[in-house]
Amino acid sequence: MADTSFLDWPFFEDRHRAFAAELDRWAAATVPGLVDHHDVDGTCRRLVQALGEAGFLKHTVVAPYGGASEKLDVRTLCIARETLGRHHALADFAFAMQGLGTGSISLYGSDDQKARFLPDVSAGKAIAAFALTEPEAGSDVAAMASTAEPDGDGFRITGEKTWISNGGIADQYVVFARTGEAPGARGLSAFVVEADRPGVSVAERLDVIAPHPLGRIRFDDVHVPADHRLGGGGDGFKIAMATLDVFRSTVGAAALGFARAALDAGLDRASTRHLFGAPLADLQLTQAALADMALDVDAAALLVYRAAWTKDQGAPRITREASMAKLYATEAAQRVIDKAVQIHGGDGVRSGTRVEELYREIRALRIYEGASEVQKVVIARQALQAYAAAGGSQ
Repeated sequence: MADTSFLDWPFFEDRHRAFAAELDRWAAATVPGLVDHHDVDGTCRRLVQALGEAGFLKHTVVAPYGGASEKLDVRTLCIARETLGRHHALADFAFAMQGLGTGSISLYGSDDQKARFLPDVSAGKAIAAFALTEPEAGSDVAAMASTAEPDGDGFRITGEKTWISNGGIADQYVVFARTGEAPGARGLSAFVVEADRPGVSVAERLDVIAPHPLGRIRFDDVHVPADHRLGGGGDGFKIAMATLDVFRSTVGAAALGFARAALDAGLDRASTRHLFGAPLADLQLTQAALADMALDVDAAALLVYRAAWTKDQGAPRITREASMAKLYATEAAQRVIDKAVQIHGGDGVRSGTRVEELYREIRALRIYEGASEVQKVVIARQALQAYAAAGGSQ
């Protein structure tokens, strides 16, 4: 049974505790029956539909366009990802991508754009995706090569995006492309592109160690109307960073959910497995491993929910807090899961066991939405800026 005492921390309100309990009950009863590892695309479609019908996806968009509130509540998003991640990684994935895939619209869309693109996502009737990464421009967004050229009443988008979650099953993409208002990152814009527009194609489906719907998406001279651009020309980098600022903390929350599942599995194994005539938990080395796991889980939770609370209190940016949460929680989860595998011995590497599945699932979280090394650069730059602003050593 997962520890939920963290919900008593002052970061949360009664509505968060009620939401966590409701979602946990729903996930325990519903998610196992929807997951088929031989049909990942179908699983994600079923999960999105079920999450929408149950009303949980209303937390991924803003009101009054199908959302629960006028602003995205980051604590709720984090609780959802932690809870769903604890039950199954694909359940977390299905929820998270509805938020990330429309976050830019919730934050910067016009009323008309929100009314057009958000309600079906909230209802689980449309699947969303966020198309930022390119083959030669991963974390270096300023090196983006995709272009959006003016064309009469709109734009023509040409280029490729890769490692796109929901790539191949999405109904709509938020696409970032170079419009040339200025050099580098200042010359990017964001667009909403429906998947059925002529020229949009799936160039490749990407298979990874923990299967998810991932793809390389090609845009061949795709025409989009001018009213599909989010914000103004050159706002793309700002929109992308603001979106990631909200959702980067939630990646840490998903890792936290994986870590809690691994800790529970480790505690159960240590308590029920006997070795040398006594429970495995009686061995001091096992106790040391469990102590490290519990410590990592709580430390990660504190960083994740500090970042979420700070954003919900109205902070315009939480770059430092979100990077710390994402970095620590994902790295800590890798350590926790590795220890759980070790405690399980041979069963820990047997295909299909819970800890083996978690071992594969956690690895990607240390890379996507900014690899751990990138987060360290971000945190260091923030620390240096704060130091300089405070007058340095004076």
